[in-house]
Amino acid sequence: MSLFEVSAESSEVVVRSATTPSTYVRLFDRVRVDEYENTFTVEAAADGLRARLDAVNVSVWDRAGDLTGFLEGLAKDFRGWEGERSWVTNQLVLTATFHSGGHVRLGWGLRFGALAEDSWECSVTTTLEAGEHMSRLASGVRSFLHRG
Repeated sequence: MSLFEVSAESSEVVVRSATTPSTYVRLFDRVRVDEYENTFTVEAAADGLRARLDAVNVSVWDRAGDLTGFLEGLAKDFRGWEGERSWVTNQLVLTATFHSGGHVRLGWGLRFGALAEDSWECSVTTTLEAGEHMSRLASGVRSFLHRG
């Protein structure tokens, strides 16, 4: 089973955990709003959990910065780092911690309606090998977000 599933047109990226392949995060249905902004759907699944956020919006104006740049930075530091690194938007939070054996634990947090009574949050963790797998993930996300 592949850790990454990127279609020929890069219309989706699926990240599966190396340790538990039934745990995954899927980015799909990307719409390019303009040259600075994208909207896409995120689906997260794990044993007993399935969550979906439609219309996750990311732009160059987000305080989080570029998601691709964040992932590329993790890939470049394949020898490891101390503590937790994070990329945060209103709807999506991605945290990364380096663990022994050259593995990166990615925590994918989805948030809906943060200020509403009917809000919810969930998180799924995927574990990938540092270096090549992180580089492939960054490349796949770059193709996904910047195609067309």
